[in-house]
Amino acid sequence: MIKIIKIFIPFLLFALISCVNNDELKDPIPPVGYFNYTLLEWSAGLGFIDLINRAPEIPPSIEVISDIPFKETSSRPLKLDIFRKKDHYGFVPTLIFIHGGSWKYGEKEDYLFYLIEFAKKGYVTATLSYRLSSEAKFPAAVEDVTCGVQWIKQNGGDYGIDTNKVVVIGGSAGAHLAMMIGYTNAYETCGSIGKVQGIVNIYGPVDLTTDFALSNSALTEFIGIDYAQNPTLFQDASPLSYISGDDPPTITFHGTIDKIVPISQADTLDQRLKRLGVSHEYHRLKGWPHTMDLAVPVNEYMQFYMAKFFEKVVPFNNE
Repeated sequence: MIKIIKIFIPFLLFALISCVNNDELKDPIPPVGYFNYTLLEWSAGLGFIDLINRAPEIPPSIEVISDIPFKETSSRPLKLDIFRKKDHYGFVPTLIFIHGGSWKYGEKEDYLFYLIEFAKKGYVTATLSYRLSSEAKFPAAVEDVTCGVQWIKQNGGDYGIDTNKVVVIGGSAGAHLAMMIGYTNAYETCGSIGKVQGIVNIYGPVDLTTDFALSNSALTEFIGIDYAQNPTLFQDASPLSYISGDDPPTITFHGTIDKIVPISQADTLDQRLKRLGVSHEYHRLKGWPHTMDLAVPVNEYMQFYMAKFFEKVVPFNNE
């Protein structure tokens, strides 16, 4: 009986937290997670986790400008999409989302739920493609996303973008690429982009020289060689290698039971940024895994704090 009670306590707490509307909370607390990965898998299998709609319909109030080419490559043209309100006017901040997928799969449409929600709030949101590891090895993907940001900063005025107010957001491999954009200018092959105003790191890897990284086949495919062949290349591909005291404010979301990118990666980033005096807001979500933002309560929590972060680093002109 005691064991049964212990198993159902987290579900009761989860239900209570889920019943509280985020609109009623000034500062939402982290959603209750899971004691271990086995319990998480069991809950998911029984349908106890409410998941977001990953392919929502575009609301009538939002205009989408799709497949804008920004770079030609030997494998394919790279394109970006822009989302904005139809009654958009003036110049507003832009939020650039970079999809994940272990650098080897994924599409620019993967973050449609974020793109729509923040466009509804008045931002211009954008998402872009980049060459995957099957098409080209490091630093190709970093160069590609950097070119995409450069294109937006150069042409953003045509779309009502305030090019001095740019935030890059990514999840997993996309977060790695977002941090590379934000922390180094070493891969600006399409022209200078200067500093972005903020970085959102959603469970991204920062140090590609650790034991976790060295045993990751997706990383080896991304780099193109084994670590033993060229350790310096793995260091060059690590955002941690470039962090300096004048880097943009960063916000991080990472779950403690992440089996893909261990929480130690986010802990290391937090320690380095704070030691150098870089503003860092760290949300360490206990009992949540990789892709935790597919769960409705986590997604709502993250969107709340992302919105507060955006208000701080790229405020609208009337604020």
